[in-house]
Amino acid sequence: PRLLSAFFYGTCSFLIVLVNKSVLTTYRFPSPMVLGIGQMATTILILYVSKLNKIIHFPDFDKSIPVKLFPLPLLYVGNHISGLTSTSKLSLPMFTVLRKFTIPFTLLLEIIILGKQYSLGIIVSVFAIILGAFIAAGSDLSFNLEGYIFVLLNDIFTAANGVYTKQKMDPKELGKYGVLFYNAYFMVIPTMIISFSTGDLQQVTDFKHWTNFLFLFQFLLSCFLGFLLMYSTVLCSHYNSALTTSVVGAIKNISIAYIGMLVGGDYIFSILNFIGLNICMAGGLRYSFLTLRDYNKPKQPTTEENMP
Repeated sequence: PRLLSAFFYGTCSFLIVLVNKSVLTTYRFPSPMVLGIGQMATTILILYVSKLNKIIHFPDFDKSIPVKLFPLPLLYVGNHISGLTSTSKLSLPMFTVLRKFTIPFTLLLEIIILGKQYSLGIIVSVFAIILGAFIAAGSDLSFNLEGYIFVLLNDIFTAANGVYTKQKMDPKELGKYGVLFYNAYFMVIPTMIISFSTGDLQQVTDFKHWTNFLFLFQFLLSCFLGFLLMYSTVLCSHYNSALTTSVVGAIKNISIAYIGMLVGGDYIFSILNFIGLNICMAGGLRYSFLTLRDYNKPKQPTTEENMP
């Protein structure tokens, strides 16, 4: 289950970035927020119908659930919207490089919240990721300040969401399906209100590609993949750890970065930027190897376990 859940998460994460990039950049869909609402609504519908048909189980709503879940819904919607917005505003190579800041943020949160410690090799790898990202960003010819702000917010939300999801997934409380359902359930209406008040819904209503079958297929695919990504994230965190989930994301991002140089049409090549990308990717790959190696090491027995 640990291996399959990690592979499932990596596959879903890889596919949704490419589909979202096509919807938001190629077709210029005007609202990442409305796309996020579609993904939340799909999650609510699939889980609710599955619960009615007794395929899955999660607790019915009661007044204690918001308290049990907090602050996950806020992190969830922040992660969702910032991720979609940054995807629309950055080239895929720069998006994936800057998404690697999720790793140091996750590492820092696990040290602070969970009290974990990491080896010198992992810390050096994280430094290489940060160094490569700064070199690439400093020579990014398609620099977009708004995109940079949103992708760094997305890194913070992703790291916090992963750590707190692991903490909240007690099967005796909400379980993984309850966490998924109530995250989307609590945030879909506030997000719709924000979307209406900012004029996003009006822009989406006037969007010219609704009669384009290929666009419509990709929009609906993005909504379904949004559910699969949330489910696979929770599943990977459940069977592994928040850090393992971020490692799988880092490995996935390496392939997306190089594919993104050829597709999307918004990457501008420069030597320094390309060098920075490769330093960041090398650091991410080494970090992934060291983390998985350390995670799978057999634990040393404690003094009490050695006693007769």
